[in-house]
Amino acid sequence: MAIDRFGRNIHYLRISLTDHCNLRCIYCMPEDMTFRPNSELMQDDEILLFTRLFASLGFDKIRLTGGEPTVRAHVVDIVRGIASTPGIRSVSMTTNGMLLSRLAGPLAEAGLQRVNVSIDTLNPHKFKRLTRWGKFEDVWSGIQAAEEAGLTPIKLNAVVVKGYNEEDVVDLARLTLEHPWQMRFIEMMPFAEATDIQTQQVVTAAQIKERIEAAIGPLEVANNGRLDGEARLFRIPGAQGDVGFISSVTMPFCASCTRARLTADGVLRMCLLREKEIDLLSPLRAGASLDDLRQLILEAVWFKPWGHGLAEGAIPLNRAMNQIGG
Repeated sequence: MAIDRFGRNIHYLRISLTDHCNLRCIYCMPEDMTFRPNSELMQDDEILLFTRLFASLGFDKIRLTGGEPTVRAHVVDIVRGIASTPGIRSVSMTTNGMLLSRLAGPLAEAGLQRVNVSIDTLNPHKFKRLTRWGKFEDVWSGIQAAEEAGLTPIKLNAVVVKGYNEEDVVDLARLTLEHPWQMRFIEMMPFAEATDIQTQQVVTAAQIKERIEAAIGPLEVANNGRLDGEARLFRIPGAQGDVGFISSVTMPFCASCTRARLTADGVLRMCLLREKEIDLLSPLRAGASLDDLRQLILEAVWFKPWGHGLAEGAIPLNRAMNQIGG
């Protein structure tokens, strides 16, 4: 087991397969974003080696992220390799859904169990404005394909940006009336590259919930009030699905955090919102032994910070969101 100095069992690893993306969402990156060359990113065998290494330390839950993980070459083979790793019991993916209409079936067959799909609005015009390049219809087809492939329960993620889509949260919440989905609203978090938007156009989880309840009525507490990962769950009375609120900025859930992140260039990051990182890929390529790498990981886990420092004005600026993996 990998235990930090606060007694938390760190067993959940988010692996970024690439920093590349086929969208340019305004809260994530500039439209002219420059990506790393593939040679600087983890290769397929390196991803699988790190998976086995983390599994040997008690990590049993893997989430694949990006950038956009589905644009990674051989993504189905990578999923198959991760899913067949002894000790790994859960393999999921966060995706923008653009390519799911053709990949959902193969990914499910390879061992992927669930997907979280980003969808910030149901309005095609606003969707294009938020993502710069995306078509709403492609994402909607992807969600349907994921459900048909059994990548359930479907969780939908919406980042709410003042002046762009705060009025759309009611229609998004209403999706749960007829679908057994979890619609999750995420407070925007500040990172490099898009910091101005991320700090000046935040809509808080409390404001989102208030807007939904003003239109629909009071929400019922769901999941017995327990967090589902990082989401606080509620339900519209009579709905099939749940409405979740991820309030990383205003109501942090750091005390229950059990996750670490491995960036696409093989760097371990123990807190999404802290800049400290531990390079694992360079030592691996320089000939470090597996025991050496295990020690690096265990030391990083031990010194995992209690939480982020947003309240003190500590904004992580060394990477954009797509360079970390959500």
